[in-house]
Amino acid sequence: MKYLVVSLLAAASLAAHAQSSCSSDGVAAPAGLLERFTNADCAACWIATDTPKVAKGDLALDWVLPGSKGDDAPMSAVASNDALTRLEALQLPVPGVTAFPPRAPRTPRTGGQRLRVALGQPVNEYLGVSIEFKPTTAGPWTAWLVLVETLPAGTEGSPVERNLVRNVLQVDWKRPAAARAGLSESRSMFLPEGSRPERLRVAGWVQNGAGRIAAMAVSRCPPETPEKK
Repeated sequence: MKYLVVSLLAAASLAAHAQSSCSSDGVAAPAGLLERFTNADCAACWIATDTPKVAKGDLALDWVLPGSKGDDAPMSAVASNDALTRLEALQLPVPGVTAFPPRAPRTPRTGGQRLRVALGQPVNEYLGVSIEFKPTTAGPWTAWLVLVETLPAGTEGSPVERNLVRNVLQVDWKRPAAARAGLSESRSMFLPEGSRPERLRVAGWVQNGAGRIAAMAVSRCPPETPEKK
């Protein structure tokens, strides 16, 4: 148990400090956030040809909500209660199995404040993740950090590339912070069963009290270099 705790703390520290190659450093901030919500009961929603497409410069996230069929729902393996939390935050109802095209609100980034996100390497089925924000104005702020698995177009019949949300960290920063000091959070995040680590990255955004996105960031990991023989 002691070794596990130390390993998890090391993973979080790695994401926050040393894992610069798997962070948002040098990556342009998305201009907006497109969120596609799919009911786990609706397999046809995943392959719908009228699935909303992401505009250039935006970030698309795919949330799968638990269905009425429970574990028997076609997409129950990737459904998450975090999707319900996100829908509630957006004040949107749960989409049904006849929602065509799938509900997909877009939220623009209205600010240009500094945000950094980072992702560490898997350690005992956990990943170290971090989010760092340097506000230029006082809060309160709500930060969202999502672990996503990027699935190429054609995966399970999807007509578009998907950034499937696999895990979520939500942080409320109610205290004001000086821009120089900033706000940050480092955690260990569970690696969901069936996910492929090489397809994982993190995305994050920070909203003010009115729900406007003041900052966004997404990590990028370089492709693995083949070992020299």
